[in-house]
Amino acid sequence: MKRFYGKGLPLPHVVSKGLMGKLIVLEGADGSGRSTQADLLTAWLERKGYATANVGLNRSTLVSRELSEAKQGNVLTRRTLTLFYATDFADQLENRIIPALKAGFVVLADRYIYTLIARDMVRGGDPAWLESLYGIAIVPDIVFYLQVSPRQLIDRNFQKHATLDYWESGMDLGLSRDMFQSFLKYQELMQAEFRRMQKTYGFDIINGNRSIRAIASDLQVHVESILGRSAA
Repeated sequence: MKRFYGKGLPLPHVVSKGLMGKLIVLEGADGSGRSTQADLLTAWLERKGYATANVGLNRSTLVSRELSEAKQGNVLTRRTLTLFYATDFADQLENRIIPALKAGFVVLADRYIYTLIARDMVRGGDPAWLESLYGIAIVPDIVFYLQVSPRQLIDRNFQKHATLDYWESGMDLGLSRDMFQSFLKYQELMQAEFRRMQKTYGFDIINGNRSIRAIASDLQVHVESILGRSAA
């Protein structure tokens, strides 16, 4: 039987029994190789005969469009933005993650509640309120955090997008007027928060500065270890 971090979703049909699939989470900043590794893991699992489903932040059909539009305008308060993301997560949990787990799928999450919590914590969020808000989340079978040096993250983001993202640079925090310097400071804060959270949530910190192949091989070894377990 799966466990929730808190009381779970307050809906009678959403129960932890019968969730026979596996939930695997990949965390990391933009440029950490997170999405690439999720794609590689999906292909590897499907070659091994596992049915897979993929989820991630801001992919809910309920609010993702509105959330993306609101972020472009930078008009949301921090609490409102948090609740927007929590709604996005809750909708995917109820309508995608739990049904897939019931069907025995391996669900790969390209980020989960940990990024959301870390973002709020570096912005002065209330730990007790965040713990209550995300108590709806199912405890994953395994969580990986791809840790990449901030300077390498900058190189990768410039190679892919030729720019840095406003939110991933923490520009709303006033760390620096220079986006480059703000990005470095913000990512250092996020990595420190993830290291702190690791003690609470017990996820695996993976060296993301290595080659794509080396990281993929490492992840496969870890995932292989949980595939034969009965549902927790």
